[in-house]
Amino acid sequence: MAGLFEIWVYLAEQPLLWLTITVGAYALAQWLFTRARRFPLLNPVLVAVTVTVLLLLATDTGYDTYFEGAQFVHFLLGPATVLLAIPLYEQLPRLRRQWLALLGALLAGSATAIVSAVAIGYALGLTPTTLLSLMPKSATTPIAIGVAQKLGGEASLTAVFVIMAGISAAVIGIPLMRLLGERDATAKGFAMGVAGHGIATARSFQHSDPAGAYAGLGMGLNATLTALLAPLVAWLLGL
Repeated sequence: MAGLFEIWVYLAEQPLLWLTITVGAYALAQWLFTRARRFPLLNPVLVAVTVTVLLLLATDTGYDTYFEGAQFVHFLLGPATVLLAIPLYEQLPRLRRQWLALLGALLAGSATAIVSAVAIGYALGLTPTTLLSLMPKSATTPIAIGVAQKLGGEASLTAVFVIMAGISAAVIGIPLMRLLGERDATAKGFAMGVAGHGIATARSFQHSDPAGAYAGLGMGLNATLTALLAPLVAWLLGL
């Protein structure tokens, strides 16, 4: 046992360890998801995050140590987000015909995400700081954190809420819309992007390329609109 501990201490100091574990956890999660015929509760992001967190807890590894090794994945988020423009460009003719409907869906979705979060928070007796942290939960992480900080919320809480919102949308979004009778892939994708930012967008690409393209559009537009609406709602509510 002592020898095993010494080996782990040595490995934990290597910068590629946590990058390898992160990629390996996601690869395993993706394999399970495929083998289970895309069962929603086995969403790859949810499974990979759970496995990684449990391993961090079991080895008493701090987040700073983990991020030092896995930050290359974080770096790749920027290029990956920019590349969402390619499938979106392929949908340009269709977008030109649907811009008014998309605008209405965006306004409804963004406002509902903010107002419903505040309403549920009030019902649960959350503090004003927590409410302000929860408000931008459906925007992509960097913008959500920036909005929360400007409003007086806690960045760490906002990051947790954003991840929870994204995973929840990725797990239940498409099955719920299928249950409600929605068959249009682009409508599903746009709703997923507005409600669940990047995590739900990744799930939408697993559904179809058009769904993923519209999810990327919804994610970008909702991030911009949330940055405008959240301060307005906070001011109206006196938070």
